[in-house]
Amino acid sequence: MDVSKLLAGRTAYMRSSEIRELLKWVTADVISFGGGMPDPSTFPTEDIAKITAYVLETYGGKALQYGPTDGVPELKEELAKFAESNGIKASSDNIIVTVGSQEALELLGRLFLDESSVVITENPTYIAALQSWRVYRPRLVGIPMDDHGMRTDVLEEQVKRLRAEGAKIKFIYTVPTAQNPTGVTLPDERRRHLLEVAERYDLLVVEDDPYGYFIFDNTVVTRLKAMDKSGRVIYLSTASKIFSPGLRLGWVIAEPEIIRWFALGKQALNLNTPTLNQYMLAEGLRRGVIQRNIPNIVSLYKRKRDAMLAALETYMPKGVAWTRPSGGMFIWVRVPEKIDTKEMLQDAVTKYKVAYVPGHGFFVDENPPRNTMRLNFTYSSFEQIDEGIRRLANAIKERI
Repeated sequence: MDVSKLLAGRTAYMRSSEIRELLKWVTADVISFGGGMPDPSTFPTEDIAKITAYVLETYGGKALQYGPTDGVPELKEELAKFAESNGIKASSDNIIVTVGSQEALELLGRLFLDESSVVITENPTYIAALQSWRVYRPRLVGIPMDDHGMRTDVLEEQVKRLRAEGAKIKFIYTVPTAQNPTGVTLPDERRRHLLEVAERYDLLVVEDDPYGYFIFDNTVVTRLKAMDKSGRVIYLSTASKIFSPGLRLGWVIAEPEIIRWFALGKQALNLNTPTLNQYMLAEGLRRGVIQRNIPNIVSLYKRKRDAMLAALETYMPKGVAWTRPSGGMFIWVRVPEKIDTKEMLQDAVTKYKVAYVPGHGFFVDENPPRNTMRLNFTYSSFEQIDEGIRRLANAIKERI
């Protein structure tokens, strides 16, 4: 049976994730800088085991039952306290718990996007956000970046132009802190300017903040949601990097009216986020397991970032450039223009036994640059970082 004849037209706009496809054919002997995976040593395994036993003993059938669509009250209370420790004022009414922040991105598409919509993003931007939204066929407008993040001067010009055209701008999407894929961080001055633009043109801002907990080099930034004076910032975050990605837990902080719409959209997706996992995260926050662990993660990831930067400096040939991330998990690399990193990937994996994510998929352009790649520095060991960058450099030298 030819199922393709029965598929909805929107499936033509579904694209497989470059990262997920890459992970399928990376074998054990390949050093992979491809995924966005945390170092497993950062998972508080013993604490999670104790918490699981406590939750089952204390909450029993309640933890194994269906739960409220917007999240169990105990977790929402703890998340409000956690948000406050990061400068964000929120109550339970401002929070919905999601299946990772990825579900929140899908819900944004369901709630706000159609073919007449415009979404403004950094360019390049988070590949899975683009994957979530393209099925709704919005117009994606990319704002160029420099070493300090989104060029908010260009943002203002683009918003002014789009409004003059009568475009329906739904929101500005940004990963302002330790951005994925570049690793750069938007300074507070630009954050204020971004919010001024949103205020002037009455726009929503979606702040995606998976990496704001991992800032290096004494960099100090204020979350956009903490600066938000008019309730226009929709804040997304996740427990995947600070507790466990396997629990698939994220949350949204926004105005109660927006949260109600998120809950309505979520009902048709999965009824509620797994209840047992929510109680586990609530207890992890209540006991301070997460809060105590974050400084240890920061210390480890900073050393790994420094190791990869040192290896890049040692092995890479002339003509290769890279970012110096202020935090997070990624380094963005640009190779000479004649090299197509997607074409090079197969040789890199099969011949040199090293993997990365080609950069073209992170751009909103129809004809994106082909000479970029994203490297993850958190998952591999220090020895693998040095050896993997040496192998990658050799693959690049062969192409040059």
